[in-house]
Amino acid sequence: PRPRPGARPSSVHERRSALRQSVAWKEWAGYAAPCNYDAHSEREYFAIRRSAGLIDVTPLYKYEFTGPDAARFLAHLWTRDITKLKQGRVVYGCMCDGDGMVLDDGTVACLAPDHYRMTSSEAWLGWFEQHRRGYDIQIEDSTDRIAALALQGPLSREILRTVVDTDLDSLRFFGLAACRLAGAEGWITRTGYTGDLGYELWVANADAVALYDAILEAGEQYGVQPIGLDALDVVRIEAGFVLQGIDYVSARSCLTEVRKSSPAEAGLGWTVNLDREGWIGREALIHESKTGPRWGFVGLELDWAELEELYAEYDVPPHLAPMACRSAVPIYQASGAQVGQVTSSTWSPTLKRYLALGQVHAQHAALGTKLQVEYTVEFERRRLTATVVKRPFFDPPRKTFTPNAPPKGGS
Repeated sequence: PRPRPGARPSSVHERRSALRQSVAWKEWAGYAAPCNYDAHSEREYFAIRRSAGLIDVTPLYKYEFTGPDAARFLAHLWTRDITKLKQGRVVYGCMCDGDGMVLDDGTVACLAPDHYRMTSSEAWLGWFEQHRRGYDIQIEDSTDRIAALALQGPLSREILRTVVDTDLDSLRFFGLAACRLAGAEGWITRTGYTGDLGYELWVANADAVALYDAILEAGEQYGVQPIGLDALDVVRIEAGFVLQGIDYVSARSCLTEVRKSSPAEAGLGWTVNLDREGWIGREALIHESKTGPRWGFVGLELDWAELEELYAEYDVPPHLAPMACRSAVPIYQASGAQVGQVTSSTWSPTLKRYLALGQVHAQHAALGTKLQVEYTVEFERRRLTATVVKRPFFDPPRKTFTPNAPPKGGS
């Protein structure tokens, strides 16, 4: 199967196509990306949670910042202080506009003292050029030069032992190592979008197919599976991760002010340090810290007993779709007034809970708050109780556990 006209194939597109029984594709940042490899994504989901899943994440926008002012420049753009990021480490954060509204979220990795790589959901080269005056830096859009593969799941470390030549038992959560991957020069980071043990591997496009094949070969005995975006969507909701364009909208793309979100309103407030000076959006967010955000970003659990009773009224069993839902639906308080919207939702096969992410008026965001979520059965809109619960929903110890980590207080 071929992607629709206009969508570019990545370096491993032919390999992915040969493995697929499905013809469902999406366009991701201009690239063709498979939704699933079978008629549905169930097998791929359980591979991530029980063995490992391999996904091509090449469409992530990637930028290289080099030069003596690279860290200082990125610290000016990001909510995180990149000047404190050590070589071999990765940090997650977001960028804001001058009004403190979120533009995008992503990661920054320190590859060398004067070399940083940033990933994002959207293209930002123009934004960087707009703000680079006075900084001694070089900026390269490396999106189409560097391929990226993610191997995620509890057995991913075992699978990669014969593929990469670095000490995986010592690579910490959000760590980075330059190494050889299936014989090619590249990098491995202990990062991912699944909330599980996982790694992302970065190589030149010309080396991507050999790496893809090597991972599948090494993982065959462990049950590794290639996975698409549908399975990834379910696990990222279980992990409580936000998705730009779904759970919040980039301030650059919003047609009205009301659609914009501050970091706190987008579930990214934990990435903000208002004590640090000199970054875009800080002054506006200091003001927000005094007045309070309009919205709270929450995790919700729908009442399963009520859901069963609702389906029973129509004499049909509960229908659990094998994929996440990105359709926004209203959230109400007990009085019936709408107080927010669900932005993403899914049934969790691992947790056996119906989960949702959403925005509600800040006064309704406290843990334990009982709300009502609109739910449709047999074309009739009804309501179910939803409780505000802690995120992430799924947070296994293996995600951060490092076998050879030095003891606390050690070097």
